[in-house]
Amino acid sequence: MDDLFTPVSTTFRSAGKTEKVVQETKTRRPETPTTPEDALETLRHEPDYELLASTLKFLRSSEPSGFDIRAPGPLSARLVHILVSEIVPNYWAVLREDSKGKGSCLEHLLWCLRSVTGVNAVLARIKAIIQEARSESREKGKKQDFSLDLSIILELLHNVIHDNRSVLDTWNTAAAGLDTRALRPLIPELLAIFGGGRIVSLAAEAISLLDADPETGKGTREYVWLGNSLRYTRWLGENIIQGKLAPETAEQNKFFSGLLGKGLHLGHAETLTKDVFSGLLLRKGVDHQRFGTLLDNLSQTEQRKVLFSIFKILADSHLNRLGNCGVGGTDAMISAVAGAVNAIIDGSKTRKAYMLEWLTSSSGAGIGDGVGIRRAVLAVTAQQKDDVADVVEKIIRQFGDELYIKHSPMLQQEAHTQVLLLSAGYVQRNSPFKLAMLLKTGAWMNAISNRLAAPHQRARLLGMVAGESLSALVDKAETRLNFKMDETNEGELKWYKGLVTVSDTVGNMDILVRPQAEILTPKNPTPIVPSKRPAPQQPKTGFIIEELSDEESEDDIVPYVKPESDEEDSDEDPTLVRRDKPKAPVYIRDLIRYLRDTESYDHQKLALTTAPTLIRRKANYGSEVAEHADELATLLVGLNDKFEIDNFDNLKLQSMMAIVVAQPQAMGTWFAKTFFDGDFSVSQRASVLVVLGLSARELAGRESSEYAKAASFPSKTLPEQVERLYLGSGPSTAQLTPASRLKPLPPNALDHISHSLIADILTPMAAIAADAATGPDVLKLSTFTSRLNDPKIKIKSRPRAQVRAIPNTTASLLSTSFFAPLTARFQAALHSSASRTRGIVFQPYLLALFIKTLAVIIKAAGPSTLALPEMVAEFWGLLLSTSVRAQAVGDLNVTQALLFGLLTLLDVNENRMRDVCRDMGREVVETQEWVAGIFAGLKGGDKGEEEEVKMLAAGVLVRLNEGVEKYRLLMIGDLIG
Repeated sequence: MDDLFTPVSTTFRSAGKTEKVVQETKTRRPETPTTPEDALETLRHEPDYELLASTLKFLRSSEPSGFDIRAPGPLSARLVHILVSEIVPNYWAVLREDSKGKGSCLEHLLWCLRSVTGVNAVLARIKAIIQEARSESREKGKKQDFSLDLSIILELLHNVIHDNRSVLDTWNTAAAGLDTRALRPLIPELLAIFGGGRIVSLAAEAISLLDADPETGKGTREYVWLGNSLRYTRWLGENIIQGKLAPETAEQNKFFSGLLGKGLHLGHAETLTKDVFSGLLLRKGVDHQRFGTLLDNLSQTEQRKVLFSIFKILADSHLNRLGNCGVGGTDAMISAVAGAVNAIIDGSKTRKAYMLEWLTSSSGAGIGDGVGIRRAVLAVTAQQKDDVADVVEKIIRQFGDELYIKHSPMLQQEAHTQVLLLSAGYVQRNSPFKLAMLLKTGAWMNAISNRLAAPHQRARLLGMVAGESLSALVDKAETRLNFKMDETNEGELKWYKGLVTVSDTVGNMDILVRPQAEILTPKNPTPIVPSKRPAPQQPKTGFIIEELSDEESEDDIVPYVKPESDEEDSDEDPTLVRRDKPKAPVYIRDLIRYLRDTESYDHQKLALTTAPTLIRRKANYGSEVAEHADELATLLVGLNDKFEIDNFDNLKLQSMMAIVVAQPQAMGTWFAKTFFDGDFSVSQRASVLVVLGLSARELAGRESSEYAKAASFPSKTLPEQVERLYLGSGPSTAQLTPASRLKPLPPNALDHISHSLIADILTPMAAIAADAATGPDVLKLSTFTSRLNDPKIKIKSRPRAQVRAIPNTTASLLSTSFFAPLTARFQAALHSSASRTRGIVFQPYLLALFIKTLAVIIKAAGPSTLALPEMVAEFWGLLLSTSVRAQAVGDLNVTQALLFGLLTLLDVNENRMRDVCRDMGREVVETQEWVAGIFAGLKGGDKGEEEEVKMLAAGVLVRLNEGVEKYRLLMIGDLIG
């Protein structure tokens, strides 16, 4: 083997000095850069932390070279790009650890990035990472790197702009040393960054990617607010306030006005308006003209939107809680609100014109709000005699318009009637001759005539009230208009007549801040401390011995009852047994305190289990429920199942029902307003509708809640164990059902009620149809309809609750406090231009539930309701409206709800079909054609949802055909006319 290898050559080296393989070099300490170019080279070559700190400190201090990294330029753009794309991902963990102190390295870095260039670079980096993460060519193993980079860059953006002076600082940096001409192209760029929605959209997309990654998204993330449009809008409002409070120039004022205009389109215009309005106009020590200059640079459309939003905010925050403003001290509050409105107008002709438009437009005057806001706005308008006279003239023309009377929501007509009466009073005091001339015009005569001929009773009554009130101002006693009706001299209509004597002044608005701050700031709940029992003291005189005789009888000794077992005290380890468990609330204020404590499971559970019984028990004793009804209802509607409490939805529903039953007149209107105006989810709005429907049935006597039996006042009922000793096990004790055995309502209680009503209406119709299909009655042993009434034949059907006679007071209550607020606000929402309001109304599930709720309320009111013709006309018109029927196309749930509403209307009006065909002939014929088209377009036959809808359509057609055939002549006359 060794022969195979032959050496070619051999070389011998002499033994000399051995060279070191590794040579020792002297490390040279890097020097701090002295020029921006040196800083750029240093950052490119991955410096150590000490060199990085010195470089950032050099970039912040511009004394040696006069270079400012925050000023726009090519070199500063390259430096910022290196900082965002290279330095931050590699050094972020170290920078965060050394972030304490004002001179920290992280503070220097953030200072360098607080500019237009810096924010743009951060946003561009976020967009690049998102595109890379969503690209199809990415490798599978790099997903975690994307998540890490995204979280770091989002945290960097949060630290750069989280302060409420970030926008102002960025503006000052960008505008430093620039003249007006150079600032003009800079303003659109800043508006696009902070007001255009780029930050919110990119942050929301990045956060959604992080949430999709199971390995990230854990722990506290401070940057989450960047992707939340509501929180970002509030941050933007704070920055606008700080920008207006600082010394400003003309260009700066235009910039922040443009920022407000951009922020109005982020989806939370009312929130932004409220924050800016409160921060600039309702803050002590702030010049009110700053808010006026902020509005002056807005476009006219944006000024109109802001002005109308402020009127709504003032009404909700200060005036709506005053009701009809009959409480003492309301004049001072109205004068204060008038002062705020006057400060907003501030002599601007544009805003003044919009204020007059708000008073007189067909969709204005604060529909749904109390009279207080109208009084405040008219107090400002009345400062100019010509303006208030123009208001009266426009309102009179609109007040008598036939289309307006027939189609406008009743809430809208009531608001304009109040404006007419209030403004007429001001004109009478300023210029009596002017009012007398207005009341002698043909427009006023036609208005009274058209009102008296109106189909709705409420519209006629409003015309009578307006005619009598204004005639009393200008005519003598013997020539005054007097309809001699008791309704116009009682209750609410009498209050309407008194509006012509109301005179408000523009006052100081300082009281708008103080009382609200005290009322709305919740006090910290006092913790419940368990009471400590004193330790038993040992007797000082030694032992005490007592002799007992065995001869004494022990028959009269009653042994102690064995205590009930407690699941929480059954633990074998005594250290785990809780001795500080909270007690059930006894007062309404304690119940509110428990509901506010959303961090305590015990308080939430006790509040929910106790609320239905406690509210009903306190309804007729004292004024606790009446005083705290609004606050209690607000807490219950917005309550979420944070701890997954058993039977949470039903307990919450029963609690809200208890409030409505306890205060039906006030809370029925409140819940109707909350459904349209509140900031709640779809499920929470649905619960509001269910509560209104079920409460209406309970008030009408068609259902009785078992909680009402268990809510008897404790002073009138003995405990169950003691009562058993005295009364035994008689039938009377069975009536007091303990709360633990109460049956909860099913989740879709309103749907079950609608199905039950459909069965009750269609069963007799089906029997009649079966009789007609099987031949003459003389050939039958018994007909199907006779079997329904035969006690010998047992027919399986749902047991029906006994219905008591409905008094007129209950029917009137359901009409005025339940039905009218819902339909009026729905009509207002149909005419609203706000996308949010129309989105609530036309959500398919809510629309179907809304129609079912109205049908249940009409059925609960019954045929004896005096206002039934008005209710039927309004509900029928709502069902046939183009917008509602358009939502039924392709949606069986909405179609079923519409047919159920029509069937309920026909059932309630079974005994007055002649009046229906006479007064609503066009609606009857249109309904017949529309339902026939639905019936023909459905297949049916599969016993599914489509079959149920077709069955409903058939029932409606049968009822309509009966009425049309019987009263054809009346309808032909109406159609010809």
